[in-house]
Amino acid sequence: MEVKHLFDNLHECARCHRPLPVQYNEEYCPQCMEQALFEKVKDYIRANDVNEYQLAEEFDIPISKVKAWIKDGRIEYKEVGNNVYVGNFCMNCGAPIAFGTLCAKCKRQENRMGISTNVPHGDTGKIRFGHEE
Repeated sequence: MEVKHLFDNLHECARCHRPLPVQYNEEYCPQCMEQALFEKVKDYIRANDVNEYQLAEEFDIPISKVKAWIKDGRIEYKEVGNNVYVGNFCMNCGAPIAFGTLCAKCKRQENRMGISTNVPHGDTGKIRFGHEE
């Protein structure tokens, strides 16, 4: 009976059906809200030529969230010319990259040696979703 009483104070996410506390006022859980936001962002990037600052402003989200999506590889900078990317640079050697924090060469070297560096990288290039043209 006591366990059932705990679940009486819950409702569920309309999208994934995770249990949510009654005092939680949103229809969706935080993970589903994040996914819904990302889907809108993805569609916006596909339709518009924007940089990370414009994207953050359009969706009223912190620039740190956009940069985290870039670092995680969920969105990436657009290709310019012959595989030259604008706005994101390898933290180790400074080579231009489309997403993440390391170029392929430094990532291979880091994986072989278990080394990680933290050198500041570049800034404001246009971005895109995934590997689209």
